[in-house]
Amino acid sequence: MLRVDDEFIVNVRYQCSAAVPVTINVLGYILIVIMSDVFSLSDCDVVGFDLDHTLCRYHLLETSRLIYDSFARYLVEHKGYDKELLTLTPDRWDFCFKGLVMDLEDGHFIKLAEDGTVMRAARGTKILNTEEIVQHYGKKQEWQHFNSLKGSFTRSAKYYFYDNYFDLPGALLSARVVDQMLQSGNQRILDFWKDMMSAIDHNYNTSAFKENTGMYFPSVKKDPGKYLQPCSEAVKAWLRSLKNAGKVLLLITSSHSDYCRLVCEHILGKDFEELFEVVITNALKPGFFSQIPEQRPFRTLVNDEESTEGLPSLDKPGWYSQGNWAHLHELLKTMTGQSEPQVVYFGDSVRSDVFPASCYGNWETVLISEELEGEGAQTSDMKSKDADAEPLEKKGKYDSKNMKTPSAPSEQWGSYFVDVCKGLEEEEEEGSLKYTWCCHSINTYSTIAIPSIEAIAGME
Repeated sequence: MLRVDDEFIVNVRYQCSAAVPVTINVLGYILIVIMSDVFSLSDCDVVGFDLDHTLCRYHLLETSRLIYDSFARYLVEHKGYDKELLTLTPDRWDFCFKGLVMDLEDGHFIKLAEDGTVMRAARGTKILNTEEIVQHYGKKQEWQHFNSLKGSFTRSAKYYFYDNYFDLPGALLSARVVDQMLQSGNQRILDFWKDMMSAIDHNYNTSAFKENTGMYFPSVKKDPGKYLQPCSEAVKAWLRSLKNAGKVLLLITSSHSDYCRLVCEHILGKDFEELFEVVITNALKPGFFSQIPEQRPFRTLVNDEESTEGLPSLDKPGWYSQGNWAHLHELLKTMTGQSEPQVVYFGDSVRSDVFPASCYGNWETVLISEELEGEGAQTSDMKSKDADAEPLEKKGKYDSKNMKTPSAPSEQWGSYFVDVCKGLEEEEEEGSLKYTWCCHSINTYSTIAIPSIEAIAGME
């Protein structure tokens, strides 16, 4: 087991006794997905964690099906969309792929290379061939909004970046809505997006857990074990060893406090609060890192209800809501006795976790990328033992057998890390191998990337 007083060192270029390079085999190429020359966990004063898909791993098949059904039923029952959206066959799930961008103006879903080249594209769920891509994006296959997206990862009324597993079922649903719109002759693709945002808000808004509205929270509350994977004893022991070694442990999540509590009690136990000196919920990352205190003050919580008045500063450890990096930084200086405390933050999202923590907070970052173990994973129903028991008339036509897990490579989209980019002049079997924009972003903003917290906690 890796102990906190040991040096956890990752070396990009040279493998030695202390180095732990993470490699994957993609399209016959060995990739080393590690960014920093040297990273030592023992040098860090503070260790912070995101919650969803970081400390808490989900049963992705069950969770994806629940999220899709939650959104689809809202569109059908509240907005009058075609009931066909409720019917899904296993092959449909291959469309779910982290890192896609949806162009809201034309209904295209695109996979980008590190330089903004469109590597693959689909209109709705229909994959476009090279000729169609060149016809739409030009000979250089350039996406017009790439410079806007790559600089800040900001949301836009013109596109949507699918960066996490909570998003991916929405990508599949949106693509199927585009299919229906095109079949009916409706070319105004953007018209449906407000309904999609309403579906997301209906299921995920901060009051939905307490009010038991939507489908997502009621389902997880009823059977958390179906969707949440408890942390292993190795992970729990590792967290305790960090604290016993004098590290300050943080939990920073955009989930609301009531859902955070349910998740943490299930994965870590009823005493989870003893592990963390500071818990921040409803952090609304990436704004937590980029906005100034006046824009996003911290708020106290009483029975999971936020106070109406923001705090002028953060003076002591505890459980808070919303907030900002600047006030947290001042508290960490006091808690560690360091003028510039060394912080490492673990998270699964490039957009919400590693990019802002690195750029605005100057923190070391560890990206949790299940694709590191998913590349090469076969379609499996190993984690879907409960799926077949669900009534089809209530859940839509689902068949978990041969359903692709979202972290596995896609037949339609290929690898998350690299792909062959072809132009019209290149022969069918040729083309230039390029890193994807997501892989480039991981290399740019992450200190290291690992497939799970378990990968560190379980090291000998």
